[in-house]
Amino acid sequence: IQIFLYSFLLSVVLLLALCAPAWCRFKGFGRLHALGQQQLREAPEELWFPQKLDHFNGADDRLWKQRYFVNEAFYRLGGPVFLMIGGEGPANPAWMQQGAWLTYAQKLGALCLMLEHRFYGKSHPTADLSTDSLRFLSSRQALADLAHFRTVMAESRGLTNRKWVAFGGSYPGSLAAWFRLKYPHLVHASVATSAPIHATVNFPEYLEVVRRSLASENTECPTLVKEASDAVAKKLQDPKTYDNITKDFNLCSKLQVQTEMDSAYFLETLAGNFMDVVQYNEDNREFEGVVGTNITIKVLCGVMGDRSLGDPYARYAAVARLMMDTFSMKCLDASFSNYVRDMTNTSWDGTAAGGGRQWIYQTCSEFGFYQSTDSPNQPFTGFPLQYQVKQCASFYNISAEQVAEAVAQTNEYYGSYDIRSSRIVFPNGSIDPWHALGITQDISPDLPAVFIKGTAHCANMYPARSEDLPQLSLARDHVFVLLQQWLKQ
Repeated sequence: IQIFLYSFLLSVVLLLALCAPAWCRFKGFGRLHALGQQQLREAPEELWFPQKLDHFNGADDRLWKQRYFVNEAFYRLGGPVFLMIGGEGPANPAWMQQGAWLTYAQKLGALCLMLEHRFYGKSHPTADLSTDSLRFLSSRQALADLAHFRTVMAESRGLTNRKWVAFGGSYPGSLAAWFRLKYPHLVHASVATSAPIHATVNFPEYLEVVRRSLASENTECPTLVKEASDAVAKKLQDPKTYDNITKDFNLCSKLQVQTEMDSAYFLETLAGNFMDVVQYNEDNREFEGVVGTNITIKVLCGVMGDRSLGDPYARYAAVARLMMDTFSMKCLDASFSNYVRDMTNTSWDGTAAGGGRQWIYQTCSEFGFYQSTDSPNQPFTGFPLQYQVKQCASFYNISAEQVAEAVAQTNEYYGSYDIRSSRIVFPNGSIDPWHALGITQDISPDLPAVFIKGTAHCANMYPARSEDLPQLSLARDHVFVLLQQWLKQ
């Protein structure tokens, strides 16, 4: 769910916030975690499910095909059905072969399904990504997709009387909670991992958590980052420094700063190095084939504290070069005009069609979530809320007032923090900035929170490994115990 990632890695790899099937920082497989003798040996087959384009207009009978996957390896007659919810990126088949949910499935004899989110991956409901087409992209339509998929699959596979459990991480975690909230007759329980359930236009708390997470490694680290970010911002005010900045940060073309949007984009791009690493610190994404998982908060703070590299500005540039080397980037494209070009390309073949144009639309039309520098209690400079919201107008002709109204409607529809439901568990990690918009304390005995100290975004969803913190292992066990209890109800 991160806006800033497009500033940095849009042209390389789609790394948005999704832990689970989506922007799970989507990709291939990596080392496998043994799940028993019945583990799938090959990538699962792509299957296709017919869906209505508009579930809320009975006069519109247009259909499209939605991608899904099935793993029957662990299913025992009478067992539950686990449904992994896709999010803002391609559904990754790796999740049909690994992950904590499959460990639960093996123990509980569950049939496992994963449904890709409309408008992401290969699930194309419309001919293009024009703003007119994106009218059919929303969490409400996605939940209706899930409901119809669940109903038809239950009938066609003889699973009507089975108990269904929804799983999701990050935005799909929100969908898992809301699926149980809005369709309680269809889903028996939900595991809503790292789920932001409160929509907000301005989300400066994200960077406040980044500061605290950096400080947890080294108390000087956020101060050094602040000095460096301020230094870059000051240099951007003097065109004479642009050649040096271009060289220092290995930019693909000479830095051009003609408007505040240009400087904000560049500053956000550099901040994104730290934001992404904090969000996914020491997770287990390598099983998906995600590169860069060896870059941790400790590594970045180590660079920022290395006096031999020069002043904080020079160390900031060293971090940028480290990230480029890690992701095999020849240079850093810091051009805001190139970003606008990519984001306004409405073709399915466009650079941002992997999820960027779609997700930013959802932030403008439903959620906000803009990670601005508007708080004084964070270490970055120069990308205020105004910069984020202006993109909604530029890309989709959605005004700031419309964004605010859409966010208010989202909270009114789903209830924000005041969820009234049952059998939903909310795991969150203390290092993950998204926990600031999630449930970190029990709402009720039937709506428990699992707050995991020292872990990052969606950590409990990944395959277990020997180096996991004890509290992470206990959190996975806690979720399993809840599932056992709830499936008996």
